[in-house]
Parts: sequence; C-alpha cells; structure tokens
Amino acid sequence: MGPGTGSSRGGPSNPAMSSNNPTEGGKPEVVTWMSLPHKPQLFILAICRLSEPLSNTCLLPYLYYLVRSLQTAPDATPASISRQAGLLVSLFALSQFATSVPWASIANRLGRKPSIVIGLVLSIISNIGFGFSTNIPAVMCWRVLAGIGNGNTGVMRTMTAEIVKERKYQSRAFLLLPLVFNSGVVIGLALGGCLADPIVNLPWLFGPTGIWNFSGDPEGVTWMRAYPYALPTLFNAAVLLCSLFFAVFFLKETMPGKTDYKDYGLLTKEAMKTLFQRRFFKESASGYAAVHEEDQGQETSNMLEPPTPKAPDHSIQPLSPAGPPKPKLSITSRAIYTREVLVTIISFGLLPLHNSAFMQVFPVFLSTPFSENSPPSAIKFNGGLGLASPTIGLFLSAFGIFGILIQLCIYPSLQAWLGTLRSYRVALSVFPLAYILAPYLCLIPSTNAALQSLGIVFILFLQVTARTFGIPSSVILLTNSAPTPLALGAVHGVGNMVSSFSRAVGPLLGGVIFGFGHDIGVVGTVWWGYLTVISVLGLAWSWTMKEGERPTEKGRSIELAASNRETEEKGDDNEKEALCPK
Repeated sequence: MGPGTGSSRGGPSNPAMSSNNPTEGGKPEVVTWMSLPHKPQLFILAICRLSEPLSNTCLLPYLYYLVRSLQTAPDATPASISRQAGLLVSLFALSQFATSVPWASIANRLGRKPSIVIGLVLSIISNIGFGFSTNIPAVMCWRVLAGIGNGNTGVMRTMTAEIVKERKYQSRAFLLLPLVFNSGVVIGLALGGCLADPIVNLPWLFGPTGIWNFSGDPEGVTWMRAYPYALPTLFNAAVLLCSLFFAVFFLKETMPGKTDYKDYGLLTKEAMKTLFQRRFFKESASGYAAVHEEDQGQETSNMLEPPTPKAPDHSIQPLSPAGPPKPKLSITSRAIYTREVLVTIISFGLLPLHNSAFMQVFPVFLSTPFSENSPPSAIKFNGGLGLASPTIGLFLSAFGIFGILIQLCIYPSLQAWLGTLRSYRVALSVFPLAYILAPYLCLIPSTNAALQSLGIVFILFLQVTARTFGIPSSVILLTNSAPTPLALGAVHGVGNMVSSFSRAVGPLLGGVIFGFGHDIGVVGTVWWGYLTVISVLGLAWSWTMKEGERPTEKGRSIELAASNRETEEKGDDNEKEALCPK
C-alpha cells in the first residue's frame, strides 16, 4: 500500500500502536462510546460547551429584524442593517480572539474549573442583558461580554485531554465536544427563530388570546411587546444556568497540582447529599443503620490491622521527573514553524474567513425584503427573499442536523477512501459553486414558495456538506503538520488564534460588502466578489499543502527532546570526550 494508507502507520509492527492492541490475533481493541472512561465528567464538560453555540448562533435567524427594530433612523436601509448585523456577529469572535490567551493564563493560575465557571456566569449575564437591550450600543456591549465569556474553549479542550489520558480513547473524546457544539448550533438556530417576537410567531401562547397571557392584554403579553427578542436569550440563560449548576457541584478539577485542593462546590454537594440521605433514609425501628460497603471495609481493616506510622503521602506532591526535564515548546518557539505548519495554518484561517461570513450573510439575505428586478440582468439585480425568522431558523437548523449525520456516517468512510488532503480539496471545491448560485435565489418569484424552498435547500446542501467535510479535515491536517507531539499545543494555539481572527473579520467584511452591493443594486457583490474569491483562493492554496503523518511519541518527540537538550549538555559531553577519549 502507499504511504497515505492507514496500514502504513497502524500495523502491529508499530511499537507505538502495539500497546493499544491487547486483543488476540493482533486485532485492535474496539473503542466505543460506552467504553470511554470518566463519562460523567465528559458529559458535564460537554454541556458546558453549549455556551458558545447558544450565545453565538441563537440570534442569526432574527438578526436582521432585531437590528431593524433598534434603528433610530426612520429611513434605515437593508444596507445599513447588514453592516450593523455584520459588526454584531464579528464582535463576538473578536472578543474570543482577544481573550483566548488571558483565559489560558487564568486557567493555569486558578485552575480549569474556575475558568469554566466564570465563563458560564459571564455568558448568562450577557444573554439576559442582550435580550433586554433597547439600542445598538447596548447590544454591542453585551455581545462583547458574551465573546469574553466564551473565550475559554481552549481550556475545555485542555480539560478533555487531562480527563482522558489514554491515547486509544482520545479520538472519540475529542469528537464529543464538536458534536455537542453542532447540536447546540441546531438548537440555537431552531429556537432562536421560533421564539423571537413570540407574540407574532407564537400567538397561541403569548398573543391576545394566548394561554400564557394571564393579564388578558388585548395586544399580547406586555413585557414581550416591549422586549420581543428577550425570550430566546432567556432560554439560553436557563440552559446555561443548568450547565453552571453541574459545573459548580459536580465538575472536578483536572489541573496537575490542584486536583487535591479544597473544592467548595464538591464539598457542598456532598453535604447536601448527606443531609438528603439522613432526612429521607432514616434508621429502621430496630436501631440498626445501613452501613456502606466502603465504610464497612474501612472499619474492618481498622480493627484487624495494628496501627502503623502514617507514611507521607507523596501523591499530592508535585512529581519530580526522574530524568531531564521534558522540553516545552511555546508559541514563540521557532522550532514549530516548519514550512508544513505555516502553509497549513494559512489554509486553516482561509476556511473560516468565508464560512463565518456565509453564516452571517445568508440569514440576512433571506430576511431582506423581496425587490422587483425588471428586467434583471445576469449580474445586476437586487433584494432578498423576505422570509420570516422562524422559517430561516428551521431551514438552518434542519441542515445543521444533516451536517451532524453526514459527519458521523459519511465523512469517516470518505476520509479513509480519499485520504485527508483529498477530502479537504473536494470540500473546498464545492464552496465556490454554492456562493456563485446563492444570489440568484432572489430572482425566484415570491409567489413560487416551493421553488424558493428547493433553491434554499440546494444551496444549504452544498455549503453544509462542504464545511462538514472541510472543517474536520483542516483540524486533522493541522495536527499532522506538527513536527512532534511536543509542538501540538503550540500549533493548535496559533491555529485557533488565526481561526478566531478570521471568524471576527469574515462577518464584518461580509456585512459591509453586502451593504455596498445593495446600495449599487448588485446583491451578488458579496457572493462573487468576496465569498467566491476567498473560497477559490483557499482551494488553490490547498495544492501547496502536504498530508503528513501524525507525530508519534516514540519517534520525532525523542529527536526533538534530544535536540532541545543538546545546548545544555553539549559542553559536558565535549569535556567527557576530551578527558576520556574512546
């Protein structure tokens, strides 16, 4: 087989892999979701990961209508609304980008758990504040706070690695957070579209004759008329409050050196559990009480074994390495910036530069009122589709579910058949087709709803399929570009910073160019002049990349460790050679 096949690296002769093949006949052990260790901790971490998609994507279906309702100028145009909508989306990602490094410092000082708890608190506050804001500057400030609260995604990835240390489980463990993220995107888009302006979209609940219109207001629930976009954010806050509860009272610290510190959340949980057991499980009338198995074993051992001097507990002390200290590679280390790493990081940033812009521009385009183009030319036409926010939310969430399914069922087989780099190029080649065809949706007559729906489905099918195949491939290629496992943290750190910056710039540029195109009467300006150009550039750049192999612990890491220690040991080695020549 060729070098790109899996067997070239995963055969039983590979010593790095033989430890993961304990079954007979050399067959690899099957790792399932149920076999993952520490499932409760991974579950709690996963529900904490819901914070970012709920806070970021919930507003996309109703973003156009929200900004329009907050406009002070009576003659607000779709162009000005698009520019402000793009700024609102980009502020979130820009705040994430600016605070990712400070969050890492907080996690290294206070611990992983405090940084996650603080982030959840900020997310809850920002969601509530955003829903009850009544002007553009206020909603922008709350978006900045939401981005700050969700800048700790790198901490969650680090915590996942510290929870699941066995290499054979890490592929599924690291897939868990993206799956939860995608599920949160689906939930946020669907509920954001349906719960926005509930008096109009859910009149049977909150309208004049609605079930929950307890005051009998003839115009619907009073506070919802004053704050029509508060209900989706209140739902987000309620979900994140549940995540905060589990994080405080059940999540365990994983940072080395802090795992044995007092955790007042866990202590409070144990105290409440004991109080609950004493209250509802009292002693029987015979005077005997149930003894837990571990308590019984402890008491028996205490009676049978003579008292011995207590040995010092070295488990809570920092372990000192037996050999030389393991070399560390930071973001500033020149050793990590090989040609493969630099080329892959640039490609890693080009993908979200147009994908994040699409996620902001497409809902705005669907919300923009329909325009009569008579007669339209092949390029010069304007307008949108004028769809309601529930319709937009259901379209986007349905294809979010579709993306999850093909990521689980189709992508692994395609990636194994074509290889990672070829799968990546196939995905990148689909993006331009979706962007070229998208603006022509507004030429479909508004009376032909079936044809409009079919067109939207086709565009979303192309774009969602491309990004579902492209994003995992880009992460794998970035991982395989690292020269050694010691450089993985630094490589992913730089890659995440570049990706966050692209996700901040993309929606901002997309909103500005969309507004400019609407002003000049060419709605396709952003689609052809920005999204298509960037996606074609990303496809061309992918031909400069190479598909590397995943660095192994027993291979290049040893070489790098030796080279990093070479400077320190060179003088001593030279002296030994001079005094004791062979």
